[in-house]
Amino acid sequence: MKIRTMTAAAVVLLVATTLAFAAAPTTKEDAIAMVKKAVALIKAEGTEKAYAEISKGAPYVDRDVYTVVQGFDGVTLAHATNPKLIGKNMMEAQDVDGKYFAKEMATRGQKEASFWFNYKFANPATKKIQVKDMYCEAVPPTTVCAGVYRP
Repeated sequence: MKIRTMTAAAVVLLVATTLAFAAAPTTKEDAIAMVKKAVALIKAEGTEKAYAEISKGAPYVDRDVYTVVQGFDGVTLAHATNPKLIGKNMMEAQDVDGKYFAKEMATRGQKEASFWFNYKFANPATKKIQVKDMYCEAVPPTTVCAGVYRP
């Protein structure tokens, strides 16, 4: 009887801990870490292998933080959550306020080694339009980015 009680308590604790971790909000530090992990992969493995790996998803997705690689020409080269965007030119894509987010990503990537910017986008976890703070690092001729959604 004691073993069952202890086992049940351990299972409850494990489930509660897992749920608490899964529900923990993502941070800007999570986005930076995701980008740095993807940049390291690209530098170590080359673009072809790295883009394929990133586009598989995990470990390049963590809750609502995911990796996107976009060429300076606006073409999506890797996307950890939406493979349908790979190969598409997003240069004219706008958020709900008319902001050309892909154009900003490309333009700033050509001028800055790393940067933050924001736009409004559908959060894949909540399905709601939210402000997304995006961190990017230039790996010419691309930008490697990941972002976090504001509550």
